[in-house]
Amino acid sequence: MKNLTESKVTRLNILNNQFTVFEIQNQLNIEGINLKEEILWTKELIAEFFEVDIRTIERYISKYKDELEKNGYKVLRGKQLKILKEELIDSFGTDNIVGTKVNVLGIFTFRAFLNMAMLLTESKKAKNLRSVILDISIDVVNKKTGGRTKYINQRDENFLMSWYDEENYRKEFTDALKKYVDMGNIKYAIYTNKIYQSIFKEKADEYRKILRLHKNDRIRDTLYSEVLDLISSYESGIAYEIEKLSEELNRRIKPKEVDEIFEKFHMHPSNKPLLNKARNKMASRDLAFRDALHLQLQEYITPLNQIEFEKFLGEKSKELKDRLEEAKEVFKRLKEY
Repeated sequence: MKNLTESKVTRLNILNNQFTVFEIQNQLNIEGINLKEEILWTKELIAEFFEVDIRTIERYISKYKDELEKNGYKVLRGKQLKILKEELIDSFGTDNIVGTKVNVLGIFTFRAFLNMAMLLTESKKAKNLRSVILDISIDVVNKKTGGRTKYINQRDENFLMSWYDEENYRKEFTDALKKYVDMGNIKYAIYTNKIYQSIFKEKADEYRKILRLHKNDRIRDTLYSEVLDLISSYESGIAYEIEKLSEELNRRIKPKEVDEIFEKFHMHPSNKPLLNKARNKMASRDLAFRDALHLQLQEYITPLNQIEFEKFLGEKSKELKDRLEEAKEVFKRLKEY
């Protein structure tokens, strides 16, 4: 089970998933200060709920201030506090919840409340809540994807065209290997694997194990559009360099010469931005959606933002079969062209 108290990335992946946060709030119905369709908590209410001393809450606020503030915790003073007190009077007929003498007040939103639950190690209630949060977060992703997280990449509206384009660049690459490289048929597997290693720092078999793919699952069908675009760039660029060198030497080139082309192409500075982006997207999304950790790409992992969750779980995301149906006419025109 993921340890929320130790992993900031995991905490933020849950808190940035608006679908998960909504479902947690809907299922748990935890009471706070209900104010204008928003639920708020003071430090005192947080301490009371989690059955810990308020000094414990203050210690966590001090230690995790930046993280909590990004998830909705804020300190009200002056005009902001005055407005809150007026809203409390309008809603409840009194401001006893805060008190007239209070001139500084820390307020937690629901996300900040969940954030505190993910951090507190001294509270049994927080520990139990963390277990529920994890269960709901997994359930939400499974429901949204129909349990097909293996192919969650295909829900991206950009996937289909990237997938189609890569198929064409793949043919350029294999044709170049066939015509210009002096090596047996094993060259197709070797140099495809070499592209994967250059991009993922993993062999194809290692990638399969991490994603728990079956024998008949095709790796390219599980790849995100940004990764497919980068593979296309490698296939097209290396195919060009292989053909160019073969024509310059007026012969088929040797495996050692192909290896040198790969190394030179991979090290070219123009590849670095796209390479870093593809590694970040694959490592971060696979951890968040597929619970798959690419050990060789750990340094590239960052929390997903709300846009990413909307992209793969929101209204615009669709199953590949639905996109194919919509794209029939487009593909007909492409084939005719």
